[in-house]
Amino acid sequence: MRRAVLGAALTLLLAPAAARAAYAPVDRPGPPLSVAAATLAQSLSCTANLASDPREPVLLVSGTTLTPADNFSWTYEPALAALHRPYCALTLPGHEMSDIQVAGEYVVNALRTMHARTGRKVEYVGFSQGGMVGRWALRFWPDTRAMVDDYVGLDPSNHGTLDANVVCSLPCAPSFFQQRRGSRFLGALGSFQETFPGISYSVIYSHTDEVVVPNFGPRALSELSGGGGEIANIAVQHVCPLDVSEHLAMGSYDPVGWALVVDAITHDGVAQAWRISRSVCLHPFMPGVNPLTFPLHMARYGAVVAQQVATYPRVAREPALAPYVFG
Repeated sequence: MRRAVLGAALTLLLAPAAARAAYAPVDRPGPPLSVAAATLAQSLSCTANLASDPREPVLLVSGTTLTPADNFSWTYEPALAALHRPYCALTLPGHEMSDIQVAGEYVVNALRTMHARTGRKVEYVGFSQGGMVGRWALRFWPDTRAMVDDYVGLDPSNHGTLDANVVCSLPCAPSFFQQRRGSRFLGALGSFQETFPGISYSVIYSHTDEVVVPNFGPRALSELSGGGGEIANIAVQHVCPLDVSEHLAMGSYDPVGWALVVDAITHDGVAQAWRISRSVCLHPFMPGVNPLTFPLHMARYGAVVAQQVATYPRVAREPALAPYVFG
């Protein structure tokens, strides 16, 4: 009996190390991209001042079920345009309902393209899955790490969500399977380390997020920890305690989230809650949002989400991990 107990304990101790050893080392060069170069080029739309402006350009990556037009055309894009800030918007395949591993290749190409065209590092800003998928590029294509200055996630699904576990008790979209707690995809994403030296990671999230669940307490699922990059995990309630922004608000019109994003991309290092004026708590919308057209935009925003959830083809299991993931 004693020997059996000791053996079981040893197995438990060794299991995490064995699991980590199965993944590719973090310094192994990434594989060639499998998506056609023309397709990758068409996915990236940039402002005319991308190469001429001396500031680091912003890369906008939308959330699951969405495109940049749905997510940012009435929010972040006009707000950045008002600042004359160069930016690119990245359209990922299948409204981000398909295999996130493939979406990661689009991010790799976007980072390489923007870096090559400007000679500067990129300010990555992503919402929900968009705030997580960039980490797949950084994890498995190490050359991209030197191309990123700030990595900003708005309610990112860094550690999945229990919502996806419920939804995927039946067949569901591929990216929903991959965003389940305990998915093989998330195991590979977080293998060895979550962040990388030289990159400032600002995670901006809401305790009242109903999509990335749970996003409160000591283990909020959006938060990052460890690996060498500078990290700030900031709930909007740290700035405005009465803020009740839900998931879609965080990815669109929330003024506190926007203020923290701007703080991150305009200062060295990570965003800092103490630098944000508490007057932002009195604002109903972030800059760039037109109050007159807001109801229409918000209705369309929600309708796109509902349509994709209802109609996107479902699969019975999580997509297999690509060969490059393994050691």
